[in-house]
Amino acid sequence: MKANVIHWTTILTDVVLINLAFALAYVARYVWQWFLPVTSFAPYRDYLGQQLVLVVLLALTYRYTGVWRRRRGESWLDEVGRIVTATAAGIALMMAVTFFVQPSPFSRLLIFWALLFIVLVLAAARLARRVSLALLYRRGIGVDRALVVGAGETGRSVIRTLLARPDLGFALVGYLDDGEGSNGGIGRIPRLGGYAELDRHLRDMAPIHTVFLALPGAMHPELLNLLQVCRQHEVRAQVAPDLLQLSLNRVEFTTMAGMPLLGVRDMAAFGHISTWGRLLKRALDLFIIAFFALPTLLVMGAIALFIKLDSPGPVFYPSPRVGREGRLFNMYKFRSMVLDADEQKEALRELNEADGPMFKIKADPRLTRAGRLIRRLSLDELPQLYNVVMGQMSLVGPRPPLPEEVEHYKPWHRQRLAVVGGMTGLWQVSGRSDLSFDELCLLDIYYIENWTVGLDVRILLQTIPHLLSGKGAY
Repeated sequence: MKANVIHWTTILTDVVLINLAFALAYVARYVWQWFLPVTSFAPYRDYLGQQLVLVVLLALTYRYTGVWRRRRGESWLDEVGRIVTATAAGIALMMAVTFFVQPSPFSRLLIFWALLFIVLVLAAARLARRVSLALLYRRGIGVDRALVVGAGETGRSVIRTLLARPDLGFALVGYLDDGEGSNGGIGRIPRLGGYAELDRHLRDMAPIHTVFLALPGAMHPELLNLLQVCRQHEVRAQVAPDLLQLSLNRVEFTTMAGMPLLGVRDMAAFGHISTWGRLLKRALDLFIIAFFALPTLLVMGAIALFIKLDSPGPVFYPSPRVGREGRLFNMYKFRSMVLDADEQKEALRELNEADGPMFKIKADPRLTRAGRLIRRLSLDELPQLYNVVMGQMSLVGPRPPLPEEVEHYKPWHRQRLAVVGGMTGLWQVSGRSDLSFDELCLLDIYYIENWTVGLDVRILLQTIPHLLSGKGAY
């Protein structure tokens, strides 16, 4: 579903809904008689002229205020805010017109209801559009094929955003880099060559709909050449600015006596999360754990009994992990393997199905019967609630790695150690163990740089169906 189809569908839908909202406003005023009783009844046909004027005025207002301009990544609340502002402006124009024309009949209360209903129905329509497009995009329907030029810090920032936000409607086909970034591919995202090969790829890999140019600031002349190549192929080019290799949410824009200044926000308290954000995140963790404490303890008791009856050995397994800023701690899990599982690891190394420093085997022969079941539902991770209570982990965050994994990290991989690790995260709701290690790191870094309470809640809610499906869990 391309941009022009979405654009015109939105316009036609809005026109229909504005007329519907006006009809509802008439019903609210003359049939339901909300707030004030009607002293002089007027048939609906007498308002048709005013309805037509209002539709035309709102169409012009929406057009010139950018309500119908689609902005990828804009929040629903921001979109609704623009609708409220533009609709109020259109209603004000309507009131000004009626002041001079003085139509009969005219009801100010009806116009008030029209404003309310128009905002409500258009807000609901925008939400429905978001949900529909997100479902289509996740199935690869209507997405724009995208190519990233540059694989340095700025390029990886673009890549992790595209991976973490499939609702934006982009399908990443690969990236170009001359050697300053990751040249062996980033996870399953292939390196397609150097910058000079952009012209060939735009010609041979058509259609490419969008090219993201994410080059270092020192390569300004090369950037101009690449923009010209995109223009020749009539491909949309988006330039990601290299602002000190920082995410835009870490850059503070200020002025001093009219002079624009760039600063860097203080992010030291909790990675890229502020002190208040850290406290709020901690409060959310403890509230959720306390709320579900009783049923969780009952489930954990049943699992402990199951493990004890199934195989000899302890119920819990302490796994050494690397936490925030490289601090070591024991992450607790229900034991799902035989007692000598760690000793068998090297012998099974050739069966490893994960890339990078991780070690994963889908049909791991070390699993017990109870272990297969609880791992399928990720119930083996419930004891980590203790780590959350102790402040060593959070409900949501990057997965705490093993010390031997960290030894093989590239410098940019270490960015995921800037915050407290979590029981679930973007990596889990985006594929879990089916993700490559580089993709997992990109999603973790995106989460750190874009953290909000709403993001944590969304991840927690999306984790539930993923746990029930068992996809990627092994």
